[in-house]
Amino acid sequence: MKPTLVILAAGMASRYGSMKQIQSFGPAGETIMDYSIYDAIQAGFGKVVFIIREEFAEQFKQIFEPKLKGKIATDYVYQHLLDYTEGYNVPAERAKPWGTAHAVLCCKGKVNEPFAVINADDYYGSDAFVKAVEFLKGACNEQTYALVGYELQKTLSENGSVSRGVCAADASQNLTSITERTKIYRKDGGVVFEDETGVHPLPMTSLVSMNYFCFAPGFIDWCGELFKTFLANHGQELKSEFYIPFAANEFIQQGKGVVKVLPTEAQWFGVTYKEDAPSVQESIHELVAKGVYPASLWG
Repeated sequence: MKPTLVILAAGMASRYGSMKQIQSFGPAGETIMDYSIYDAIQAGFGKVVFIIREEFAEQFKQIFEPKLKGKIATDYVYQHLLDYTEGYNVPAERAKPWGTAHAVLCCKGKVNEPFAVINADDYYGSDAFVKAVEFLKGACNEQTYALVGYELQKTLSENGSVSRGVCAADASQNLTSITERTKIYRKDGGVVFEDETGVHPLPMTSLVSMNYFCFAPGFIDWCGELFKTFLANHGQELKSEFYIPFAANEFIQQGKGVVKVLPTEAQWFGVTYKEDAPSVQESIHELVAKGVYPASLWG
C-alpha cells in the first residue's frame, strides 16, 4: 500500500485573505504546495489529503483538481472548531480551530495507512519525500514514527529571526527531545538564539524540525486521546493550540514508542516574512534552470 501525504493548508486562507490568492512562485504560476505534491508523486506517495477550511473548498478544488487528475488520488478534510470537542464547553469568543495535532485528528476515517504530514507553504526538497517514503514503507509501525530533520543553517531567513524546534537524538537516531527556540538568527558568521537569559550560540548543523512527520494511522487515535486532556487543561484559552510536536513528544515521554530522526541535506525555504517571497521565487526559478523541475510542473 502506498503511503499518503497529508498537507496542512487550513491556515492558508487567513494569511492570504482568500484561496484565490494562493501565492504563485513557479514560472507557470505554481504554488510551493505544487512542488511538494510533484516531489511526493515522484517519491511514491499514492494519495494526497488536503486539510483546508470548508468555506474555501470549492475554490481550492478548482485550483488543484484539474492539474492533479490522473496523477495522484486526492481527498479533503475540513477542520472545524467544534470537531472532537463533544462534552466540552468551547468559549463562544473562540474563532480558530485547535492547531496542527487537531488537524491530524480531523483525518480520522479518511487516513488509514502510513502517512506523512507537511505544511502547505514550506518547500522541503525532493530528498525529504524519498526518505519519508522509504521509512513509511519499510520501518514505520505503531511503535516507530519519524520526523525529517533539517540542518539549521538551511532553514534560516535573511529577513529576521525564526522559531525552530531543535532536535536532540540518541546514538540510534531516536528523538529524545524537541526544544522550541523562538528567536534564532545569524550573527557574526554563526547562528545564535535569544531567550530570557541572553544570547546563546547554536551549532549551524543542529537538526531542526520543519513540521515534516511520518506516522502510522494509530497516531490519529493518539491525538484523540491527548486532545481530551488538552481541552481539560487549555480549552478555555482563546488562543491555545494543540500541536503535532507536543503529541509526538508525549508519545516518546509516555513510553509508547520512538520517533526516528531522518536527516536530510535538502535546502528548506518558505515565506516566514513577506520579504522572503522574492528569494523563494528566485530559489524555485534556479531549481527549474538546473533541470530539477520542468518549467511547467503539470505540463
